Amino acid sequence: MADKTFTPTLKMASAARRSLRLREKFDCGGTQVGVDRAHQLAERSDLSMAAVKAMHSFFARHAVDQDTKAHRWNSDSHPSAWFIAWQLWGGDAGKAWTDRKAKSIET
Repeated sequence: MADKTFTPTLKMASAARRSLRLREKFDCGGTQVGVDRAHQLAERSDLSMAAVKAMHSFFARHAVDQDTKAHRWNSDSHPSAWFIAWQLWGGDAGKAWTDRKAKSIET
């Protein structure tokens, strides 16, 4: 029996593509792991259960980073590094999606 996989949504792919552009423009935000994840999301590659769990964990750890004051959270002209990192993982759409998937995986 094959392991279950999950296909990222169009909104997640869009957030990932945006973050890759912002990261290149501002030379900040995220790690190589986040960049690799963004490429997976942008291409809408199927994700393993382990990848979904890792994404859910990322969002749980980093939700507080939205409170930064140094830069604007949802900005294309002066984004925070954390905003770029958040988008690398699929942004708000990715968080909502992984929250739903994590609940279905647990049951």
